[in-house]
Amino acid sequence: MRSLKLIFDFYLDASVHVALAVVSLMGVTFDLLEVPWDFYLMGFTFFGVIVCYNFIKYGVEAYKYLIVSNVYHKYIQVFSFLSFGFAVYFFLQLDCDIWVAIGLLGLVSTLYAVPLLPEAKNLRNLGGFKIYIVALVWVGFTVLLPIMDAQVPLDWDVWIWFLQRFILVVVLILPFEIRDLKWDDENLRTLPQVLGVKSTQQLGMVLVVLFFVLTFFKDDIHPYEIVMRLILGVVLVVVLWSHKKMQGRYFASFWVEGLPILWLLLFWVLNGLF
Repeated sequence: MRSLKLIFDFYLDASVHVALAVVSLMGVTFDLLEVPWDFYLMGFTFFGVIVCYNFIKYGVEAYKYLIVSNVYHKYIQVFSFLSFGFAVYFFLQLDCDIWVAIGLLGLVSTLYAVPLLPEAKNLRNLGGFKIYIVALVWVGFTVLLPIMDAQVPLDWDVWIWFLQRFILVVVLILPFEIRDLKWDDENLRTLPQVLGVKSTQQLGMVLVVLFFVLTFFKDDIHPYEIVMRLILGVVLVVVLWSHKKMQGRYFASFWVEGLPILWLLLFWVLNGLF
């Protein structure tokens, strides 16, 4: 049992779970576009997310990422370097226009953790911007890249997807901001710091409703999309009001972060039924 817990903790701590979440959202986009999955793009995204998140969590300063004294963190470091190798391999299989988009998204991700100038702030520490920068990068990887890969024109429905995905990611981040309220630096000006926990939960509910209602603004609506987003919306509302559970060891890092995986599974099930 202890070995299973160690493996599970490593799965979470090494950012494998969040990488699966991002790839799941990318899979949903490919399925909504009704085009085959590009496993090279998804492979790059999976391993790239692992490298990026582990760098942000464990080695914002380069020497901390290269010189590691903690044995457990050394395992994560080795895993991250292996993931980097796989990310490079998959990256080289992609088209040049995808390279440009990935480069821009990668630049934003880098500036999120590392300031452009030595005495400047990184994007994460710019008061109030953290949640929107993360959401923007997730939308870029999970909506923009699949659309570019499939060479789909940016029509009205695609813009609705962009907005819905942005809202979804913001809502998914709120439980983490509520959980980290007691530890976050006041200069971050997170939503719970500015609005309070209850108002942040209420804002989250409004965003969930908006996320669902935007479905009806699309030109082409499939019945399974309505059911899928309704179920996800109900789950998100339950999560937002589970304030006490957010302080648990695995509630946010596993259950909340795993909701995109659940959404992909829902998509497959409902798409088969309808």
